[in-house]
Amino acid sequence: MAKEAHKSNSFDNKKDGKFTFIDLFAGIGGMRIAFQNLKGNCVFSSEWDKFSQKTYQANFGEIPEGDITKIDAKNIPSHDVLVAGFPCQAFSIAGRRAGFEDTRGTLFFDVARIIKEKQPKAFLLENVKGLKNHKGGKTLNTILNVLRNDLGYYVPEPQILNALNFGLPQNRERIVIVGFRKDLKINEFTYPATLNEHKVFADVKETKPVTARYYLSTTYLKCLKQHKKRHASKGNGFGYEIIPDNKHTNAIVVGGMGKERNLIIDPRLKDFTPETKIQGKVNREGIRRMTPREWARLQGFPEKFQIPVSNAQAYKQFGNSVPINMVEAVGNEILRHLNDNKRQ
Repeated sequence: MAKEAHKSNSFDNKKDGKFTFIDLFAGIGGMRIAFQNLKGNCVFSSEWDKFSQKTYQANFGEIPEGDITKIDAKNIPSHDVLVAGFPCQAFSIAGRRAGFEDTRGTLFFDVARIIKEKQPKAFLLENVKGLKNHKGGKTLNTILNVLRNDLGYYVPEPQILNALNFGLPQNRERIVIVGFRKDLKINEFTYPATLNEHKVFADVKETKPVTARYYLSTTYLKCLKQHKKRHASKGNGFGYEIIPDNKHTNAIVVGGMGKERNLIIDPRLKDFTPETKIQGKVNREGIRRMTPREWARLQGFPEKFQIPVSNAQAYKQFGNSVPINMVEAVGNEILRHLNDNKRQ
């Protein structure tokens, strides 16, 4: 069980929930929020990163268990639904069987062994879009072979969903894999329909002016412009990008050009005094990075979600998280199929 810590009022667990679930590779709890919104009771969580644990604790009042590879599946409580946004490690497809044993050494193996031991009614797995074509599709085929043949679950064809189609103004595509235990005799699954209305960045933009901390220096901005110009001369589209208020953002990602591909223009700054050590001055063009809270909103995190870590950690955590609205929509379909099955 997750270790109890100081109790938080942010996200109360549904002790009398309509179903139980566990939260693996929990990060900061995006999946958990989605399934608690669906009236679920989280009975176990696992996350090894200490900074993510801190954020998780601040919002859910408990500290997730650590390294999943060291957790005995027998000690995990029984549950109805398993959710996991497992990392896409490089899989070895050297084995001839390309099944359960071939996933050893990968974190997916830990998801598989827990499913094998606890036999949940259903699961939802989420990963990067690139998993579909990783190693020419062999990695995904190995995963599906384990889930379908070794573990005996009904697993419909995975689908790539976009956060943009679920009420979030972010172009973020992720692959979603769902499964149902065979004895439930659920033999079809319909992924959630997309929403017709798309939101834009203005819907998540800070309502009050932010400080000079988020505004680019003239020196750095000049560097970005030169960098983009060099790539453009070579026919490449690489470089920074400014997102208009009336458009959606690019996917928020950790590292590289993650923040620079989602710059915005915000002319409301009045005090141009630098808050950090910068080269040059604070730019007068109004170009700034998005704030961690804006990144949180892009992923569907509610305003009451607490951010108890540094900005650097916050960007990392939200960039690694899941689009809550999208996960909730898929979760709702999973529960609908399970409930329809009960009534038969």
